[in-house]
Amino acid sequence: MAYSPCPNDTFVFHAWAHGQVPGAPELDVTFADIDLTNGMAERGEFDVLKVSYAVLPYVLDEYALLPCGGALGRGCGPLVLTREPGADLAGKTVAVPSERSTAYLLFRLWAADTLRDGAPEIVVLPFHEIMPAVRDGKVDAGLVIHEARFTYQEYGLHCLADMGAHWEETTGLPIPLGAIIAKRSLGETVLNSLADAARSSVRKAWDEPENSREYVLAHAQEMDPAVADQHIGLYVNEFTADLGEDGYAAVRGLLTRAAAEGLVPPLGRDALRFP
Repeated sequence: MAYSPCPNDTFVFHAWAHGQVPGAPELDVTFADIDLTNGMAERGEFDVLKVSYAVLPYVLDEYALLPCGGALGRGCGPLVLTREPGADLAGKTVAVPSERSTAYLLFRLWAADTLRDGAPEIVVLPFHEIMPAVRDGKVDAGLVIHEARFTYQEYGLHCLADMGAHWEETTGLPIPLGAIIAKRSLGETVLNSLADAARSSVRKAWDEPENSREYVLAHAQEMDPAVADQHIGLYVNEFTADLGEDGYAAVRGLLTRAAAEGLVPPLGRDALRFP
């Protein structure tokens, strides 16, 4: 399995990765940022992966979406940051973490609704380089994700727009961010056992949060422990334990709207089925 070193993933999967979920399939874990795991999924390189929901239309022939373990929520969307408040992005450069990310889809949908005077030029940068690039004037704006929503003020930056707020205001649905997928070729029995293990690992993390603390902080890239806690609190929620009707509606809504804008291929009728 490959997932990110971000606190929400290490918190969620700690128990499973450390053999603390009885009967769960044994994991061989590789850490990789989500822009890398998206490419891994497109190449079919791992049995189980954490990926952006934006990559699902490209991989659902080979992979199934697990109904748990991922990241959806409210009030947790990507932000567009600028050096000056109220900046105009028409014809300007915007750094994004990946053009195959959910953040980028949300940005494009926001831009289609709100930017009328010319699309900005997109520059792809690793997400940890985006805020310094905006601060230093290398780009005019940056699309940030993860813990950056808690720390951007330290760079003297301003939030121009909240992509998640725009999504919630226009759809009423939670924000789909990261998905857990597994190869369909593993078979129904194994896929169900993977989903059960992910769900059990989430619940164990909630029941015994201190057990994962060392694991979370060891992989959090020198993140302040208080920021790591905020990160977990925001991205690990009831949708992590079970997508439910609202979660599936959010995923299908995002990908349907993105397909209508020509940003991703259209989903098949049963593409989100599990197992």
